[in-house]
Amino acid sequence: MAKDPICGMYVDENKKEVIKREVRGRTYYFCSENCAETFMRPEVELRNLKRLVIFSWILGILTFTFTYIKVLPALPNNVWLFIFATPVQFVAGYRFYRGTWDALKSRNANMHTLIAIGTSAAWLYSTIVTFFPNFFPRAEVYFDTATLIIALILTGRLFEDIAKGKASDAVRKLMDLQPKLARLIKDGKEIEVPVEKIQLGDILIVRSGEKIPTDGIVIEGHSSVDEKMITGESMPVGKKVGDEVIGATINKVGMLKIKATKVGADTTLSQIIKLVEEAQISRAPIQRLADVVSSYFVPIVILVAGIAFFVWYLIGLQSFQFSLTVAIAVLIIACPCALGIATPMAIMVGTGKGAENGILIKGGEYLEKAHKLQAMVFDKTGTLTKGEPSLTDIIPLSGLNEEEVLKLAAIAEKGSEHPLGEAIIRGAKDKGIDIPDPAKFDVVPGHGVKAEYNGKKILLGNRKLMKDNKIDIEKLEDKISALEEEGKTAMVLALDGKVIGIVAVADTLKDYSKEAIEALQSMGIDVIILTGDNKRTADAIARKLGIKRVLAEVLPKDKVNEIKRLQQEGRIVGMVGDGINDAPALAQADIGIAIGSGTDVAKETGGILLIKEDLRDVVTAIKLSRKTVRKIKQNLFWAFAYNTALIPVAAGILYPSFNILLHPIFAAAAMGLSSLTVVGNSMLLRRFKPERR
Repeated sequence: MAKDPICGMYVDENKKEVIKREVRGRTYYFCSENCAETFMRPEVELRNLKRLVIFSWILGILTFTFTYIKVLPALPNNVWLFIFATPVQFVAGYRFYRGTWDALKSRNANMHTLIAIGTSAAWLYSTIVTFFPNFFPRAEVYFDTATLIIALILTGRLFEDIAKGKASDAVRKLMDLQPKLARLIKDGKEIEVPVEKIQLGDILIVRSGEKIPTDGIVIEGHSSVDEKMITGESMPVGKKVGDEVIGATINKVGMLKIKATKVGADTTLSQIIKLVEEAQISRAPIQRLADVVSSYFVPIVILVAGIAFFVWYLIGLQSFQFSLTVAIAVLIIACPCALGIATPMAIMVGTGKGAENGILIKGGEYLEKAHKLQAMVFDKTGTLTKGEPSLTDIIPLSGLNEEEVLKLAAIAEKGSEHPLGEAIIRGAKDKGIDIPDPAKFDVVPGHGVKAEYNGKKILLGNRKLMKDNKIDIEKLEDKISALEEEGKTAMVLALDGKVIGIVAVADTLKDYSKEAIEALQSMGIDVIILTGDNKRTADAIARKLGIKRVLAEVLPKDKVNEIKRLQQEGRIVGMVGDGINDAPALAQADIGIAIGSGTDVAKETGGILLIKEDLRDVVTAIKLSRKTVRKIKQNLFWAFAYNTALIPVAAGILYPSFNILLHPIFAAAAMGLSSLTVVGNSMLLRRFKPERR
């Protein structure tokens, strides 16, 4: 059976009267027209729901107030109450009638059915009392009960709709990454054209700082390209003739001429968009416990009300009015006022408490799964690490000290815009070192830099730069290799042909990363690194954090496959990430946890957003989830406990022996008591505090 992508209810797609919609060649099935419209027009539906909530609360409060303060002029008080309550019942409550009709057509019963029957019973009974007062002598009216039930339940639905992340928002943000224009070489001239008009084989020019418009291959020039948003690689990647480039990545230094090899739907970015769409749609929300219970509870309540009526009327030989009062009392006592707010109330308090601690939980479906997590997959770059290189090591040689080596390295890099050079400059400034301008400066792409200062030649770069300048570094190989084994980029510094030091730069761990990993492992959660970065760097980070399993050099589509593989093992899988390359995996995971400093797409596709960069909040989110789910289950119990326990009393089981009959006013009071219990129980969540070592 299919699942409704809005509410999570099961839908039999083989039935003739099934409600379905087709979007971009894919068919979706719905339990009701309301869910179908919400899926097709979420913004419009959300706006309309807000209006209905305001409308129902205004009239509901008026009805409640004047039920007990009878000061309205001209008309009898009950008539005024009828005027206030009827629009709420049939305008704001229309969705429940339509939901009931859809449920009946599919031979099912859900929350809509119970709400419609319960509120209609209260409204109909009160209307009869109002206009036919002799039919039920000395009877009370329950217009306020009907209106406030509808207002409360619509408010709960509004909270859920606001909290839900919409797949369309994430996909829209992904599409925004695509540059709008491209520089095309046509007939020897450079012209700007919309990206949509690029064809296979077109020759494109990409200057420094510009986004690469589409996937292609370099046919002229060399540069460094920032591919972090696609591959997760923290360092810009050198590109030369023959190398492939990916659309939407950023050309950092130098000009490139590329030949388009993939366009339109075939580009890497388009494939990521497709993966996000598919993963989000396939992850239907968990079927609501309230709907499951209602599917059994509704028919039982209706049956009990009907039996009670006929038993008292035909066997007990009571009056029609007496028997009808009993039946209505049963329906009113069973009306799910507290049930409608049991989950939203706990979610509202739980998510509010999360927000106080920098954790945004987007909806109930995430809370329902977060407490069950068995495996937590972490992206490396920008998640476990800071996402930008920092100076880590200074090894002075030839009698110099660390400050002298760092100063000369910073002078050499002062004219550079490369992230490695910027890390060295930052490191020198942090140590209060003055950095004079070099007399000359030259970038050697992919190798390093050359500079001249006080008449001396400075070289700073990799092995290739030293070899090309005939500088012997064989004795330094052990030191360089040791740094590289730790995931660092080592650069040799030479002055006038003589090696004087080594400086190393690396993407460093975020604060509290190790503490967060240890806490997760102590909770029995398996921790895994999943990254597009190289294996050597990933292994070095894993060793520092005590993580045993590492999946490195993994592209976006393979990240999704790795998450699926873990899920196929029967595990509930969480994913923590911050970049575009993480978006499909975040969407595929049972719980996607996005770092607040990351991209908007990662935030949209994640079910939980960490506003701060403190990874201990991952642990806090799971613990908060466990407490919130516990409250939801307790609330659902209390939502049914009072009402279910009083159904036999409402049906008159105590009347023959004790002459006790539950009047509908006491049924309404029981509903109020169960609601108060649910609210109070949910508010206890406010005592939750994150644990910190």
